[in-house]
Amino acid sequence: MKIRAIITGATGMVGEGVLHEALNHSEVESVLVINRKPCGVIHPKLKEIIHTDFYDISPILGQISNYNACYFCLGVSSVGMKEAEYFKLTYTLTLNFAEKLNSINSGMTFCYISGSATDSTEKRKSMWARVKGKTENDLMKLPFKAVYNFRPAFMLPTKGLKNTLPYYKYISWIYPIGRRLFPNYFSTLAELGQAIINTSIRGYSKQILEVEDILLMSK
Repeated sequence: MKIRAIITGATGMVGEGVLHEALNHSEVESVLVINRKPCGVIHPKLKEIIHTDFYDISPILGQISNYNACYFCLGVSSVGMKEAEYFKLTYTLTLNFAEKLNSINSGMTFCYISGSATDSTEKRKSMWARVKGKTENDLMKLPFKAVYNFRPAFMLPTKGLKNTLPYYKYISWIYPIGRRLFPNYFSTLAELGQAIINTSIRGYSKQILEVEDILLMSK
């Protein structure tokens, strides 16, 4: 099955990395990015919709029905945020988007980029982990063809991409050491992108993919 993927968050580091892998993957037929601002990428496979309100995608539903996968890479850091604000930007935004998408294409595979240490019980002290856990849990209740939650930890950025977070140039030296000593916490951004695409093509036995699963599905 050829993949026709919707990607959100392509103006951020993770979304740009996933987009890069999708455009270079032989089984991806076409890609639609939905952004608040242009991503600046031009490619024969790529279309782009500029849409500022991710809480309401009703105006663009007619343009996004012919896709069989969604790679939801849009997200924010919880640093400095109150729980109510982070909940709105993480849970509310993601579920609103996913529910509208499901209403026009329940046969789609939905892939959500979460994070290592996300709390599936929704009960721990860590605010961001609880919110991410609730987001994962409620996404898995939606009647898509399949929902997969990816939990990367440390990711080595893809060289040459423009949205790499600046601090990575100071900490990338950690990667080869960490990969060798703690392989279940270190991957590359390219491996995450490849794992997402391969999982949407082949499926996987788990709906939550930790780093070890990501590494397995990247091959």
